[in-house]
Amino acid sequence: MVSAYILILTEVGKAAQVAEEVSQLEGVEAAEDVTGPYDVIVRAQAETVDDLGKMVVAKIQSIDGIDRTLTCPVVHL
Repeated sequence: MVSAYILILTEVGKAAQVAEEVSQLEGVEAAEDVTGPYDVIVRAQAETVDDLGKMVVAKIQSIDGIDRTLTCPVVHL
């Protein structure tokens, strides 16, 4: 299993709607509105790195109101 945090920059006023839509996706453990340079932080899991990439590109980035994403895979050092 691969876990990652996905930082999302949204259009103005869209953070709550984006967080709600993202939270409904399979593989998403949590989606929270936050303050700071990003508007929503998502915790997600997928079987492989490729599956994670497909989730971000095909599902998350297609949600209306998202300007940019930054995916941060979790590593165990």
